[in-house]
Order: sequence, then structure tokens, then C-alpha cells
Amino acid sequence: MPTIDRIDAFADELTAIRRDLHMHPEIGFEEVRTSNIVAEKLDQWGIEVHRGLGGTGVVGVLKGKGSAGRRIGLRADMDALPMEEHTNLAWRSTIPGRFHGCGHDAHTTMLLGTARYLAETRNFDGTVHFIFQPAEEGLGGARAMLKDGLFQKFPCDELYGLHNAPDLAHGEIAILPGPAMAGADFFDITISGYGAHGAMPERSKDPVVIAMTLGQALQTIVSRNVDPLQSAVLSITQIHSGSAYNVIPGEARLAGTVRAFSDDVRKLVRERMRALAAGIAAAFDVEIKVEIRDIFSVLVNQQAQSEVVAEVARSVVGEANVITRSQPKMGSEDFADMLQAIPGAYFWVGHDGDVPVHNPGYVLDDKILPIGASMFARIIETRLPVAANV
Repeated sequence: MPTIDRIDAFADELTAIRRDLHMHPEIGFEEVRTSNIVAEKLDQWGIEVHRGLGGTGVVGVLKGKGSAGRRIGLRADMDALPMEEHTNLAWRSTIPGRFHGCGHDAHTTMLLGTARYLAETRNFDGTVHFIFQPAEEGLGGARAMLKDGLFQKFPCDELYGLHNAPDLAHGEIAILPGPAMAGADFFDITISGYGAHGAMPERSKDPVVIAMTLGQALQTIVSRNVDPLQSAVLSITQIHSGSAYNVIPGEARLAGTVRAFSDDVRKLVRERMRALAAGIAAAFDVEIKVEIRDIFSVLVNQQAQSEVVAEVARSVVGEANVITRSQPKMGSEDFADMLQAIPGAYFWVGHDGDVPVHNPGYVLDDKILPIGASMFARIIETRLPVAANV
């Protein structure tokens, strides 16, 4: 597999960086140690460093040979998840309730590997912006960087990002032109009822019964309101109510997520959620508050940049390992917000292991670090060729 020899030569150093980040995970907007390491490495390699975008975000700027004015952005996320790690790795998390269970430590390391290689070779004509983003896991890190003027300060003509994929075989690269990942809303529903003794339910306005009724009703939105040829998911992932066996509580809360590949479908689901909540509130004579937050946009890969990824992947992993997905992922990624501003593509790098991301037993295969770093580097060398101002 023709990964870049120079990157292969320092693969052990990349593994050491990745495992150090894994041992010291930081969740969204708290990536102080991580961003310090990123900034120090970039500075060490002679790359111009800018800090503080979106809170803990870091951007490195590197100019290549020649005088071409084209600029390409490469993005990696840095944050961990607020969950426990259940592995026996020697480099497992040392911080309770914090775990790089999505592999963002690897994404950060891959981009550092690319930065080191390009700083050493500068075999490109133009400018590369290395974007290290905080808070991808539903906290709005991309939007925070955009609000701080990311692409006004660091303009890009194209943009690329990646994610590890334990559902693919080691060395496989997957890319899907068009809508590739779902947009997502998070919701919180509060039912304000009236509490009573558990033996006297007639004196209550039981929010637990109302929550079960509303929960069932919400499940009809996808099955009875959304066009069957469209994809949508509505999942209630939290139910909170009560504190004793013999007390009917006064309040119940539901929370969860909505996913879809169409903004029109997302709008429909939001409207139906509010309408059902209002109707059930009237039926049971209670107050129901519905808060729905737009967290992730639909991630859309542009055709031209998707073809670039596929072309580069053939040179890095071979034709047989390049996959154009026939179906998009229902998961979400806030890189989507960056792609709404700059044309680009987001792809997946397969690795050994059958435990999915966001599982406490998830393990990343360090052998993919040179693959991801080589993919990013070859994209730059392909799109910003020396002696060709295109």
C-alpha cells in the first residue's frame, strides 16, 4: 500500500502522539492541553500558528513553493466524549468520564502528520490551512469557529475532512458525493403535570402517563407523516421523572434526537412534534414545553472534491480499496457547516476492529495513522501542484 515513505518513517512518533492524546481526553471547548500540543508541534515544524478560534481551536498556515494563490483547508476534530472507557489498553483514558470513543485523537494526529510532512517537503504551490476544531460532538465547534471568522481570516478554495471507520476493512477509503450524513436536531420536552400520592392518581395530572402517551405519538411522525421515500429518524433517548415508589411526580422530561437528509423533512418533523405536544397538553390539561435545537446541518460532499478524494485514494490504498458508498450515513458531523461555506468533501478511513464508535469498548487501530496523513498530503500535492497555477 503506497502510503508516503516519509510519513511511514515517523509513524511510531505519530502513534506516540495519538496514545498520549488518548490518555488525556478533553471534551468540547475544554481542549486546552490538546490545543497546546497541536500549537507546539506546528510551531516546532515552522508552521505559522493561530489560536483561539472557536475557543480552543487552532489554525496552522503553511505556504508552499511558487506564488500560486490557491488555498486549501484540511480539518480535524480534537474533542473526546463524556463517557467512560472500558478497555484494558495500556494507554487508556486517565480521566474519569472522558474517552476518545470516536477517534478524534487519531484525526488530530493524522493532520499533524500531514503538517509535518508538508512542512518538510513543501512540494506544493499555494497555501494550506490546517484547521484543528474543538467541540464536534454536538456542542457547535464548527459554528463557533465560523462565527469567529474562520474563512474570512483563512480563506479556502476547497476543504477536506475525514473520519475513521471501524465498519470498513483496514485500508479502505469510502467517499459519497452528495448528501453523505444526516442533519440533526436535539430536543427537550418538559411536561408540567400535578403530583399526588401514588394511591390517589385521580388527584394528579400524571406526567409519567402523559410522557408515555406523547412518546408513542411521536413515533408516528416518521411512519405516518414523512414521505416513505425519504429517510428520517426520531429517537427518544432520555426519560426523567419521579423520585419515590409512592409519589406521582409533578414533572416529566423527554429528550432525544431527530435525523434526516432533507431540511424540509426536518421542518416537518419539528412542526409535527410541536403539534402533537400541544394536542396532548390540551387533552390532559397540562403544560408541555418543546425545545428543538438545530445541531448539525446535512453534510453534502461536492462532486468535484469527491472525485479528488477517490483519485487520491486509488494512489494511496489501491483501486480495490476505494468505495463509493451507495447509502449515506444517518450519523451527523458538524463539518457540514464548514462545507456550506466552502466546497469540499468528507471521507472515511477503514481500520481493524469491530467495536463501533461511541461504544465504551471502542479501540482505534494506529496502523491507519499514516494512511490518513498520506491521504491529506496527497490531496494537497494533487490540488496544488508545483509549477502549475490551477
